[in-house]
Amino acid sequence: MPLTWLQLESLLIGSAASLYGGEAVSQLEHALQSAQCAERDGADAALVTAALLHDVGHLVTGQADDELARGIDDRHEQTGVAALSKLFGNNVLAPIALHVSAKRYLCATEPGYASSLSPASLLSLQLQGGVMSAEETSRFAANPHADAAVALRRWDDEAKVVGLPTPSLSHYLALARSVSICPTVQASAAA
Repeated sequence: MPLTWLQLESLLIGSAASLYGGEAVSQLEHALQSAQCAERDGADAALVTAALLHDVGHLVTGQADDELARGIDDRHEQTGVAALSKLFGNNVLAPIALHVSAKRYLCATEPGYASSLSPASLLSLQLQGGVMSAEETSRFAANPHADAAVALRRWDDEAKVVGLPTPSLSHYLALARSVSICPTVQASAAA
């Protein structure tokens, strides 16, 4: 299940051809835009990497464009963390693991947040457990990675702009390798 660098790079390159679950951008555009938002806001390399890779679980599971409409939650945050576990440490993996919970948390704690979500995000919210309870919000807020997950969630929400220019995949993969626990690089297809 854990990915190698070559497999990860191949998945990301291949994701340029698939739409991001009910949105008008591809999976790759969404990943690059998320990373660009994190970089723009001064996030460290680990959090920029988490932003780039937060939806890798969708790619690993082969999420179809219509799965949300059919009521399928692929639990991509869990799948993504498992797939990336040999490449990254907790500083990258924890925000990825919590980014779905962060959406549920923000819906519970921030007035107007839910109304700002795209239709696809609102649909997935229901599949992912809905708005957090008071007890769940307390537990989430106490997590040492909660702030990073909330920041990642906001970039995730923002990263759905059709045609937005971004730095290249090779730019972000180089940054990811700099924070990897296994930075071995094989021939790069994204260069």
